Amino acid sequence: MHIRMDWRAVKFDWNKARAFLVTAEEGSLSAAARALGMAQPTLGRQVDGLEQELGVVLFERVGRGLSLTPSGMELLEHVRAMGEAAQRVSLTAHGQSQTLEGSISIAASETYAAVLLPPIIAKLRQEEPGIQVEIVVSNRASDLRRREADIAVRNFRPTEPDLIAKKIGMADAILYAAPSYVEKLGNPAVPYDLRHADFINLDHSGMMLKGLNSLGLGLTEANFPLLTESYLVMWELVKQGVGIGVLDAFIGDAEPAVVRVLPNLEPLRFPIWLVAHRELSTSRRIRRVYDFLAAELKR
Repeated sequence: MHIRMDWRAVKFDWNKARAFLVTAEEGSLSAAARALGMAQPTLGRQVDGLEQELGVVLFERVGRGLSLTPSGMELLEHVRAMGEAAQRVSLTAHGQSQTLEGSISIAASETYAAVLLPPIIAKLRQEEPGIQVEIVVSNRASDLRRREADIAVRNFRPTEPDLIAKKIGMADAILYAAPSYVEKLGNPAVPYDLRHADFINLDHSGMMLKGLNSLGLGLTEANFPLLTESYLVMWELVKQGVGIGVLDAFIGDAEPAVVRVLPNLEPLRFPIWLVAHRELSTSRRIRRVYDFLAAELKR
């Protein structure tokens, strides 16, 4: 049964509710202003205005940040639901667009964005000059539901039910080092020969150590004196002869400044997935780019 709403009872402005939601999620007015691309004083007035309209105090200051009051915490759940509904409206409207001209954003890790995507995007621009492309570079998974990107290239299968995904294929992660470093190690022939080698770590979680040890390397934390979350920085360190790095074989084998370490070692294998929001499947532009990327990446 449809319940008729009493619109006269809705007393507040959605823009003010949005200002409250983003401030609560970001933790400060300055961070929220940056996220929304607006001036901090303007954002502050919107939050103050919502407090006055509702007659409640939503935040209290804690140092330089803001903390939700009990009233703010209670309101946050409902405003977040409003924000998600607003996103669904935006996604649906975006997905109904039937024109090929317009913008599209593609998220990928540093190495894929810097090496794999440029020739593909160059070809896309020749075939579809009316499509403007933004490449979102991030080594974390972009949130497609929040429209951080329209399409993403990922190395794992998405679990969110409102995303569509296509497995493009499998990739091999290979150990690489500069020839000078391989010589310094005595030209290792078996995993045990790497017991004193330096590796360049890519995460704080220990996943890289665990993955390499699954190949029988028997490494410890002492083998990882260098850490960076940037794949491009890691790759430059490898080329400088600082240590051993791990990278997609398609990219690594094309670099003349490095060689494979233990070429006969079983590689770490991982999938390549192309992901988009399910509601964007009705957009000709998104579908065109999605199918184009799928075909080109498979090559």
